[in-house]
Amino acid sequence: MSTFPNQAAIRAAAHRIAPHVRRTPLLHLDGSALGIDNDIVLKLEGLQASGSFKPRGAFNRMLSNPLPPAGVIAASGGNHGAAVAHAARALGVPAEIFVPAITGAAKRARIESYGARLVVGGEAYDSARLASEARAAETGALLVHAYDQAEVLAGQGTVALEFQEQAPDLTHLLVAVGGGGLIGGMAAWYAGSGARVIGIEPEACPTLASALRAGRPVPAPVGGLAADSLGAKQVGALMFAVAREHVAGTVLVPDEAIRAAQRRLWDAARIVAEPGGATALAALLCGAWRPPAGARVGVLVCGANCDPASLAG
Repeated sequence: MSTFPNQAAIRAAAHRIAPHVRRTPLLHLDGSALGIDNDIVLKLEGLQASGSFKPRGAFNRMLSNPLPPAGVIAASGGNHGAAVAHAARALGVPAEIFVPAITGAAKRARIESYGARLVVGGEAYDSARLASEARAAETGALLVHAYDQAEVLAGQGTVALEFQEQAPDLTHLLVAVGGGGLIGGMAAWYAGSGARVIGIEPEACPTLASALRAGRPVPAPVGGLAADSLGAKQVGALMFAVAREHVAGTVLVPDEAIRAAQRRLWDAARIVAEPGGATALAALLCGAWRPPAGARVGVLVCGANCDPASLAG
């Protein structure tokens, strides 16, 4: 069964968005710095424009379609909204961003700093999504979905293209999962390469684990420390077609492991990571995922939009 996006679509996306996004760096860490046996390679997407990997998909969606006078609309727990607002400002169109009540002050401020109109649309992401879709139908604005559009998946897949170019010998990649746009795009790029892409989810937001168990996207609980970035109610249909073929399983981690990973990143390398950004590393640090002998492990640190003061103590 073929899947989309594929490498051709991801390469085209990389070319399209290149003037607008950063090629983020890697950090090679000795395992002893983190209290683990394996050396690891971190890809620091928190250094991406707007503080997460999200501009890749946002720019690819917006550059692949005519932009109407009404501009763009998105729903987001925070990072996608900031990315869409940033992209809209760069491309000279208005943006309207719907967020749930759980979105923190730092992420709201980041969205508004790009000049977008911010609307609180319900208690959780799914409520904000429904409100954004109704508003887009009313205004004619281009809807930029956080994870379930082909252009968005292809844009997020450019993370993997870069990661493979920068560290071609990796055997295992740990990637946090919310709605699944990131891991869907990355798994599509690595399909057939021999590298295993593993989804890491908070115990409180097991969207992909629930879908794989059911054989289809299904509603899952939403809660916990990383709900503002990983708290989609269910994974997207497009990413699920990729995940069931090319994701090598999922691992769940508790909130206390996520918080510990945030603090370890800060203590060991002075890297600021929000809870969602530290979730993939949490699986390795707490032992929820153990690398096999000889593994060469890459970990995506996917976002940095949090109050740095939250890392103290």
